[in-house]
Amino acid sequence: MAPPFFHDISRDINGLLNRDFFHTSPLSLNVSTKTQNGANFALRGKQAVKEGPIQASVEGRFYDRKEGVSLSQSWSNQNRLNSRIEFSKIAPGLKADVNACMTPQAIKNAKVNLSFAQEFFTTRASVDLLHTKDFVGNVTLAHDGFVGGTEIAYDIPGGALARYAVALGYLASDYSFVLSTNNKQFTSASFFQNVNRHLQVGAKATVQSKATPSMNIEFVTKYLPDSTSQVKAKITDSGLATLSYKQNLKKDISLGMGMSFNALELADPVHKFGWSLSFSA
Repeated sequence: MAPPFFHDISRDINGLLNRDFFHTSPLSLNVSTKTQNGANFALRGKQAVKEGPIQASVEGRFYDRKEGVSLSQSWSNQNRLNSRIEFSKIAPGLKADVNACMTPQAIKNAKVNLSFAQEFFTTRASVDLLHTKDFVGNVTLAHDGFVGGTEIAYDIPGGALARYAVALGYLASDYSFVLSTNNKQFTSASFFQNVNRHLQVGAKATVQSKATPSMNIEFVTKYLPDSTSQVKAKITDSGLATLSYKQNLKKDISLGMGMSFNALELADPVHKFGWSLSFSA
């Protein structure tokens, strides 16, 4: 099996830390449908801040399984059109996609991505055809659970390295360790474990050694009481606590609720509450 791409090396802990916490939006609604001919449709709406405007988008995706080609388009109420074409059967392990973002005023970008995956390595390259300033490429190598990868961005006009990042880790079926660093002197160490089929735990420490040195530590856990619900909790060393609960009301309907607060200073006006309702058919 091919190793993960560079940005997926820390996928387990990043998913546990960031997914299914609903406090960031006071209200969120998602509706998705699937058809038998390979077309999918999705309607998403959320209120980014309390008493703020609703941000909404509608998306359609068609996938031709035989040819390995998919076309996705989304349109938001901010009048932004995003288009994506994917080619997944160019050659064994080779995929390509083209992403474009347009507004009535201009085409914002048109990125071409190429990815190649084999048993012991993966690589990906990206360039924006409209703004060819940076070429971004990454590669990941793996052997017996050990994974190492690097990503660079090359400034084409300037002929210099714009940024870089390096990650090393060990990925097992039920746990993982990852170390990473970049040119901005951000270094992180993370741990993830599937304790059993009901419980997941993880921790991540991030150190910034540039300018004013600082460290941030996060602890997170997810518990599945049964097959239809989940509870998540996260806390940082600064005392910011986040809780969430998700319940499948029916087969295709789920309700999520979340909150965050300063556990060290409960009187601080930093509390956030959010709700999410999702339908699929």
